[in-house]
Amino acid sequence: MSVPECSPELLRTLFLFEELTDDQLETLCQSGHITEIDRGQVYLEGDPASCFYVLIEGELIMSKLSGGEDIEMVRTSQRGVYSGGWTSYLGDRVPQIYSASLRVTKPSTFFVLDADKFGAVVREWFPMAVHLLEGVFFGNQNTRQIMDQRERLLALGSLSAGLTHELNNPAAAAVRATASLRERVAGMRRKLGMIASGFYDRDSLVTLMHMQEEVAEVVAKAPTLTPLEASDREDSLGEWFEDHSIREGWDLAPTFVQAGLDTNWLETVAAAVDESVLEGAIRWLNYTIESELLMNEIADSTTRISTLVGAAKQYSQMDRAPFQTIDVHELLDSTLIMLGQKIGDIAVVKEYDRALPPIDAYAGELNQVWTNLIDNAVAAMDGTGTLTVRTSRDGDRVCIEICDTGSGIPDDVIDRIFQPFFTTKPVGEGTGLGLDISWRIVVGKHHGELRVTSEPGDTRFRVLLPISGPERNHVDDAE
Repeated sequence: MSVPECSPELLRTLFLFEELTDDQLETLCQSGHITEIDRGQVYLEGDPASCFYVLIEGELIMSKLSGGEDIEMVRTSQRGVYSGGWTSYLGDRVPQIYSASLRVTKPSTFFVLDADKFGAVVREWFPMAVHLLEGVFFGNQNTRQIMDQRERLLALGSLSAGLTHELNNPAAAAVRATASLRERVAGMRRKLGMIASGFYDRDSLVTLMHMQEEVAEVVAKAPTLTPLEASDREDSLGEWFEDHSIREGWDLAPTFVQAGLDTNWLETVAAAVDESVLEGAIRWLNYTIESELLMNEIADSTTRISTLVGAAKQYSQMDRAPFQTIDVHELLDSTLIMLGQKIGDIAVVKEYDRALPPIDAYAGELNQVWTNLIDNAVAAMDGTGTLTVRTSRDGDRVCIEICDTGSGIPDDVIDRIFQPFFTTKPVGEGTGLGLDISWRIVVGKHHGELRVTSEPGDTRFRVLLPISGPERNHVDDAE
């Protein structure tokens, strides 16, 4: 293939230059050159954008990296298609790097212009157009940043409300249990007064102390009964109390049942103490049982609070480095806890491959991905269905699947769901940036993949992340 000479007549045959004047075309010829590039790579994504290329003859392929693979985006032989450092007119206000890779499948002819010269002629010849393009470029960039921030704030507000609700329940339970425990302790002090006055003989007192210790052990191992089993035991205990002339025995029965005690155990109490002090012994043991149950409730409530606070800290990655080695299951669990109120009655199924190795990642941003995907899945099921969170290994990557049993994504929109500002939610209920942000975090920042398949009753978002993780100094494409 012979390389033609650069001339205004040749450049005018390319649609990009067809409206330029002869003088402008001549300037381009003097500033640039025509060259033939043999089959192979022209430039790589991420390299400094030094040139602007316009195809005259041949075939080119543009591709982008995704999950470590080079994905073909465009294959064309159309004359006049261009690529390279076309944003050079913006100068150093944006990173001047190639946004994709370019290769040719056969010897191809290009008009090539240094990026700096291209930027200079565009600014000189089209000042109004440059201002308009700058406005569009930076306006879209600012809009996206503002909407990204709003999306994060909306998610934070929703999570904060849910966390407040989740914390309020165990906190209120602990307060109630503490107040009740105070009453029980006061009752036990009164009983101690009776003991001090000589109401019980020494042998009965020793027996009661041993039974008190036994009760504490039994309460700690109390079985969980069905409502029917609990009702049957309450009837049996109530009748026993009545047969032994224990006043208000039916009111005591539920407490003893909750502690896991039955009539056989009560018979051992009756056999161990004198009949005259049996009722007092039962009530003394009731105070002990109630105190133990209330302390269990306080322990459970405070443990729940501690778990929620731990999940919030894990979710927010507070006091942790942005880039770290993480277990994806810990991130998923903390996100599910944070979204607990929003998930509501939806069944959650975890299918974790615990053999997965840790990965290097930006943990806080992955939590945002899980939040967006789980939030969308919950919204799709409208309060009822099954949310499945599954992990597995896919070669040198880990795979995280978020699945729902909702109505599915229509075929006519599924190809657009990762586009910024596209949403299927009603006006005012979605920004259309949740999946766009997730895409940029997974693909742009972690060199992973984000895929979706959907049919009614089975929608699956698959996140594939390299185990080795991205480089720490990788350009932050996700922001």
